[in-house]
Amino acid sequence: MNNVTLQLIEVHQLFFVLVMCILAILLFLLLIRACKGPTVADRLISVNMMGTMIMVIICILAVIKGEGYLVDIAIIYAMLSFLAVVLLTKVIMGIHKKEEFEEAARAVEEEKSESAKSVDRMVDSREVE
Repeated sequence: MNNVTLQLIEVHQLFFVLVMCILAILLFLLLIRACKGPTVADRLISVNMMGTMIMVIICILAVIKGEGYLVDIAIIYAMLSFLAVVLLTKVIMGIHKKEEFEEAARAVEEEKSESAKSVDRMVDSREVE
């Protein structure tokens, strides 16, 4: 190989290493967002983004190493990440619906107790007359 080709290969590898370092920093920031996140949706999105970035890192490693099986691993990881996000969403939605149901039940109970109190007041006022 000539000198220009070797320099081009070195530049590409340096570029890939730089991109992987940037992705590692972004993964760390996403981990912080997943832990702190003000809402559950923020946490879920950050976990999903972490999975996507890990897939990109695996694909970059496949290009650097020249190994095709790493792309297969990235595809399998993508499927598992998708299923995990769907499962977490279903769990969160189930919890949310349960909380809404309990809140509605409390509101009905409060309404019943208020109406019972007003009936008692009406009965007391009629007894006074």
